[in-house]
Amino acid sequence: MQARQEVASGAGAHAMELGQLRSHIRTLITLDETEAPLVSCYVHRAIGRNDSPPHVFDQRVRAIRKVLRGQERDHFVEAFGRIQRYLATEVQPTTRGVATFARAGTRPFFLGLQFQVPLPDRLSVSPTPDIFHLVELKDTYHRYVVLISTEESARIFEVALGAITRELWSERPELRERVGREWTREHYQNHRRDRGERFLKEKIAILEKLMTAGGHTHLILAGSPQMTARIGNCLPKHLQAKLIDVVPASANARVADVVAATLSSFIDREQQESLDAVAELVSALRRGGLGAAGTAATLEALRRGQADVLVMARAYEPGPAWSCRHCGWIDAASLPPERCPDCEASELQSANLKEVIVKLAERQSLEVEVVQDSDVLMELGGVGCLLRYATPEPH
Repeated sequence: MQARQEVASGAGAHAMELGQLRSHIRTLITLDETEAPLVSCYVHRAIGRNDSPPHVFDQRVRAIRKVLRGQERDHFVEAFGRIQRYLATEVQPTTRGVATFARAGTRPFFLGLQFQVPLPDRLSVSPTPDIFHLVELKDTYHRYVVLISTEESARIFEVALGAITRELWSERPELRERVGREWTREHYQNHRRDRGERFLKEKIAILEKLMTAGGHTHLILAGSPQMTARIGNCLPKHLQAKLIDVVPASANARVADVVAATLSSFIDREQQESLDAVAELVSALRRGGLGAAGTAATLEALRRGQADVLVMARAYEPGPAWSCRHCGWIDAASLPPERCPDCEASELQSANLKEVIVKLAERQSLEVEVVQDSDVLMELGGVGCLLRYATPEPH
C-alpha cells in the first residue's frame, strides 16, 4: 500500500499564490485513477458563518449513496468523512471558499485548499477530480498590482486570488515630525514640494521595475483623486496601457478595504476581457479558419494541439458522454456503444465533457476564459477556442 498523500494549502498567515494554485491543478489533472472514487467538494463559507458546512450536502450525500454499491460506497463514506473533519477543524476564519479532494482505498489522497474569495457549494464523485471551479477561480481572480499613494507615503501590493500575496514596496517619510524641531514651517513646505516631485518620480520608477520583473499585466491606482491623477499623468505609456482603474481612498483607509474595492474593479475588467475573447472568437469564425465552436469541434482542436485559447461559458453543460478507459476516446452520447470505435475495448465509462475539455486545456497550459454571461457564446454551443493554425482541408 502506498503512503497517504495529503496536502492542506492556503490555511495560514500567507495567502495562496497563483503559481501554487497552478501547481495544485497540475497535481489533480495528473492523478491516476484507482478502484476508489474521488470526492470533489467545493464549499462557500459566508462571512460570520461558524457552523460546519457539510450539512448543506445531506441530500446530495443520500443521492450518491443510493447509486454506489459495496466497497465503492464504503470508500465514498470514508473520503467524505475526511472532508468533513477538515471543514470542521482546519478552515481559517478569513476563508471564504474551500475546495477539497479526497479518496480512500489502497492509494488514498487528500488535498484541501482555502481561498479568500467565494466558491459555489458542490459535491461530486467521479474517477478523477472535478477542477472546473479551480480553473474559473484562476481566470477570474488572477494577479494584479495596487499602488496606494498619499502625499507622504506609497505602498505597492500584489493581489492574487482575491488576497494580498505580498507587499512589493513601502516608503513612509516622516517629514512632519521635523516641523518645529529642525525646520521652520516655510522651510518644511518648500522641502515638501521638492520632495513630493522627487517622491513621485521614485515611486513610478519602482513601480515600473517591479511590474516588469514580475510580469504583471494589470495595475490599479488607489489614493486621493489629486495623487492618483498626478501619478496617472506621469506614468509611461506602457504602464498606462496596463492601468485598468483608479480607486479613491483616504489616507487613513484600511489596506484590506482598499484591496476589496480594487477587487470589484478587477472582476469587472476580467469579465470584459472574457467578452472580448468571445468577440474575437466570433470574428475568427466569420473569417474562417482560426476559430472552432461547439463541443465536437473544440474537442477535436484540443486533441490535435491546435487550440490557443479556450473560451467556455460558465453555464455550459454538455449532455452525457462516454469514454474509453484504454485509449481515451470520448464522445457525446446518451447511450454507450458496445465497443470503443478506436481500439475495440469494451470497458467504457461515463464522462463529464465539461471537465474533460477543461483538463485537456490545462494539460496544454492554454489560456482559459470563463465567460459569465454571453448569449452569443451559448448560441455557438457554450464553448469554443481560438486556434494556433487553421484546420487542414480534407482531401
